[in-house]
Amino acid sequence: MDVRSLGFRTDLALLALAGSHLEDRGDRIVVRTPDNPTYHWGNFYLLDRAPAADEVPGLLAAYDAEFPTAAHRSLGVDGITDQTARVSALVAAGPALDASVVMTARAVHEPPRPDRTAEHRRLASDADWAQRVELAADCHEHHEAEGYREFASRKALAERRLAEAGHGVWWGSFVDGRMVSGLGLFRAGEGLARYQTVETHPDFRGRGLAGTLVHRAARYGLDELGARTLVMIADPTYLAVRVYRSVGFTDTEVQTQLHQADRSVAPGDAAAGFAST
Repeated sequence: MDVRSLGFRTDLALLALAGSHLEDRGDRIVVRTPDNPTYHWGNFYLLDRAPAADEVPGLLAAYDAEFPTAAHRSLGVDGITDQTARVSALVAAGPALDASVVMTARAVHEPPRPDRTAEHRRLASDADWAQRVELAADCHEHHEAEGYREFASRKALAERRLAEAGHGVWWGSFVDGRMVSGLGLFRAGEGLARYQTVETHPDFRGRGLAGTLVHRAARYGLDELGARTLVMIADPTYLAVRVYRSVGFTDTEVQTQLHQADRSVAPGDAAAGFAST
């Protein structure tokens, strides 16, 4: 399958580096992450196109058989433009549409209000990486859900392996020794570097921490990783997208994902559980 989406191409590149299994079946890529089975976007289908209405029941049945122990359904649809109308049959069957903006930059500049007070540095020690997990929990609305901390710990372990293998770096902003903002940047193909999980603790937002980290990581990616294009995936409705634009990122594509946290819930009912990203 020839993946057109820059968002999904970089997703797959990082998943493969981290040890996930990717199986190309022509009309879909099946992604599995045995080390982290509750990682929703580490265990999913990437489809080459949106299914027709009469194809949806068979597709979902195949997904459920493929991932028999999973509670969730996660499906990506390849493409670079808004596919809201094309995926309506899938949405009607239960999964919710999540259309994200794929942002890119070839050059960057400081944000309008860079932070000069926190310590901004790369994670290095066991204590640093433990704080990476704590920050993820503090930033996630479903951090008390059963299994969330185990998911976050396993994901951080995979990120640390990538960093220590030289594929990139995880950065943190520290205030009085406490990690209050963080992000990752890793090689994701020839000339590409992809950001991962930009987070700031709710009590420390609005101080310019994320913008400062995005800029510093960008300089690292361009100067040390040898990237020519930096890639960021963002929610177009969330305030953080303005931060990325403020340092030089521009909207390039639309990434189409559909997610159902609990596939046992009938369409139209509220789905329970957390969406692991």
